[in-house]
Amino acid sequence: MFSSYAKCVSTHYILISYFLLTRFFPCISSSQGCNPFAQTGRSKLQNKRASLNQQIIKQMRMRAGAENLLKATSNNKVKEMVLLELSYVNANLQLLMGQLEGLNSSVEVYQNTQETANIPLIALGLKETKEVDFSTPFKDFILDHYSEDGNSFEDEIADLMDLRQACRTPSRNEAGVELFAKYYSHLPLMESRFFSPNRQTGIFFTWYDSFTGVPVCQQNLSLEKASILFNMAALYSQIGTRSNRQTIVGLEEAISSFQKAAGILNHLKETFTHTPSYDMSPAMLSMLIRMMLAQAQECLFEKTALPGIRNQFYSLMKMAQEAAKVSETYDQVHQSMIQTPIKDNVPLFWSTMSQVKTNHYRSMAHYFVASALLDHQLGPSDDEDQQEKTLSQVYDRLPEGRSPLDILKNKEERERIGKAHIRRAILGHEEALRIYGLCHHLNKLEVLEDILKASHQRSLNKYSESDSEEEFTDYTEAPDIISKTEHKAEMEVPATTKVKVTDFFQRLGPLSVFSAKQRWTAPRTIRLCPEDRDLGFTLKGESPVQVVSLDPLCPAAADGLKEGDYIVAVGDTDCKWSSVSEVMRLLKDVDEEGIDIQVVSMMESNPPMPTKSATFCGNLPKTYSMICLAYDDDDKNPKSRKVTKKSSFLSWGLKNKLKSASTLSLPTADHSGALPWNKPCPTFPSSSSYNNDSSLY
Repeated sequence: MFSSYAKCVSTHYILISYFLLTRFFPCISSSQGCNPFAQTGRSKLQNKRASLNQQIIKQMRMRAGAENLLKATSNNKVKEMVLLELSYVNANLQLLMGQLEGLNSSVEVYQNTQETANIPLIALGLKETKEVDFSTPFKDFILDHYSEDGNSFEDEIADLMDLRQACRTPSRNEAGVELFAKYYSHLPLMESRFFSPNRQTGIFFTWYDSFTGVPVCQQNLSLEKASILFNMAALYSQIGTRSNRQTIVGLEEAISSFQKAAGILNHLKETFTHTPSYDMSPAMLSMLIRMMLAQAQECLFEKTALPGIRNQFYSLMKMAQEAAKVSETYDQVHQSMIQTPIKDNVPLFWSTMSQVKTNHYRSMAHYFVASALLDHQLGPSDDEDQQEKTLSQVYDRLPEGRSPLDILKNKEERERIGKAHIRRAILGHEEALRIYGLCHHLNKLEVLEDILKASHQRSLNKYSESDSEEEFTDYTEAPDIISKTEHKAEMEVPATTKVKVTDFFQRLGPLSVFSAKQRWTAPRTIRLCPEDRDLGFTLKGESPVQVVSLDPLCPAAADGLKEGDYIVAVGDTDCKWSSVSEVMRLLKDVDEEGIDIQVVSMMESNPPMPTKSATFCGNLPKTYSMICLAYDDDDKNPKSRKVTKKSSFLSWGLKNKLKSASTLSLPTADHSGALPWNKPCPTFPSSSSYNNDSSLY
C-alpha cells in the first residue's frame, strides 16, 4: 500500500514539473519546437488562425456543393433555395475573412513586452498547414523502389515527421529559424529519395493562405518548400517586432531581422515563380519586401535618434532628411498596398498604418527643419558656405525669388520659412490622427495614439513660440524635403537559409545513385568462386562500386553477374557506402568455397512524360501551375518509348588512385512638462495601458 502511495506522489510531482516546464519554459528543445499548448499571446493567435482556416474550408466546400447543385438542377424552387443558401454561405465567408483580417491586425501581440515607447511594427503570421503522414507511402516506396523492408526505416520516418511537426510551432528566436532551415534542407533530400518523376507518392501537402485562409493542396514539394521559406521570413519579422527598440542592441537585432525577412521573401519570389497560394504571388511578395525594408529603415532612424538629437543646425537638417526617407519608404508601401488585387487581400490595418507613418514621419521632417531655421541664426562664427550647401541639399525647389543664402541671412525670411514648415508639420500630424481614427483596429493601439498626439502637441508648442499678430497674412508654403539617408535598409539573405544536415535515409545508399529517378532490379545473389585468385572482373568507382571488364566465361558471369552491376553487399556486410579498396579487402581472402555477394542492375529509365498536376484550392475548380508538373506513365505503352542508356557517374578503374552636446529627443506621451534640450528621453512615449502577453510561443 505504501509503495502505491509513493508511486502516486511521484507521478503527481512529475506532472507538476512538466506543467511548470511547459508553462514557463515553453521552448524546451529547438529541435522539437515549442509547446503548442503554451498559453502565450502568439500561440493563442495561431490557434485562432488554425480554427478559422478550418471554418473557411468548410464554408468553401458548402459553397462549391451549392454551386454544383445550382448548375445541375432545372427546378426553379430548388434554385431559389440554393441561391438563399449561397447568400448565407457567402455571408459567413465574409465574416470569417474579416475575423482573419482581425488576427493579421493584432500586431500588439508581437511587440516587445518590456518597452512600450515605440510605434508598433507589423509582423507576418505563420502559414498554417495540415499534418502529413509519411509513414505508409514511404514504407511502400522503399519496398517497391529500393527493394528493402520499409518497416526497418520507421525511426527515420518518425524523425522526419517530428521535425515537420516542430516547424508548426517554432520558438521566436534564432533556434526557431534554424529549425525551419533544418527542415528546408531536408526537403531536397526527401524529394530525391521518394518523389519520382514517373509516379505519384499519394502524399498531399496542404497549406493555408495567410491572408484569406484558402487552402492550397499539392502532391509535389514545391508548395512545401515555398511555404517553409515564407514562414522563415515571417518568423524573422516576429523576431524584429519583439526586439527591444529602446537599446542599440535591440534596434540592431530588429534591423537585421527585417532585412533578413526581406531577403528571404525576395529569394522566394525569384525561386518559386508560380506558387498557387496568393500570399506568395509575385505582387504580394513585392509588397511584403517593401514593408520589411520600410520597417528596417524606421529602426535605422530610431537608432540614429536613440542617443538624442543634438540641437544644432546640421544635426537637425540631417534628421529631417532621415525622417523624410522613412516617410518616403512607407508611402511606397502604401501605394503598393492600394493596388488591385493586393488591396482586396491586405488587412485595412496594414495600409492604414503605412499611411499614418507616411504622414507622421513627413511631419517630423518638417518639424526638424523648422527647429533648425527658427532656433538657430547665422552667426559670424558659422560657416556660411557650409550652411548654404546643407540647405540647398534639403530642398528640391525653393519659393520663387528666394535662394538658400537669402533665407539664411534674412531673419524675417528665415522665420517665415520656418513657420511654414511648422504649419505643414501640424497639418501632417492632424492628418495622421484623422487616419488613425478611421481604422477601428488602430484604435486599440493606445501607444500609437499617445505618440501621434505628443508629436502634434510638440509642433503646436513650437508654433506658439514663434506666433505673431501678422501671422494670418503669411501664406508662404514650405517646400518639400528631399529624403536622404546615410544607412539605407538592404535585403539580406541569411546564411541559415540552408544548413548542413545528415540524410535521414542514408542507409538506402549514396543519393547520387540510389534516388527516386533511378530504377534497378531487385538485389540478386551471386556466388563468387575465384579461379587462381582471379574473380573474373574488376571494380571501379567510389561507392557503390561497379563491376567492369567482366570475363563472360568466369563462374560469376555464369551465375548471373553482369557488367555494370553495383555491388550492394558482400556476405553479411552492406557495401552501398564502401569504396573499391574496402570491397576488395572483403574479397581478397575468399577461399575456394567462395562467398555470396548481392548486386543490383540499373534499369533503362523511361523518359518522363510531363502531365499537368492539379492544385486543389478548397474544393474549388482545379488550377494549374508550372511548378506543379508531375508525371504519370500508367497509360503509356512502354514499348513505344525511346530507351536511353544512362552513363555511369563513376569514371575510374580499380588500379586508379583517388585524388587524393545638447540634445533633442523624439516626442513621448509624457505631458508633465517641456522637454529640456539637454536631457535624453526615450525615443517614443511610454504608455502604461499598452500591455500584452507576447512571450515565446
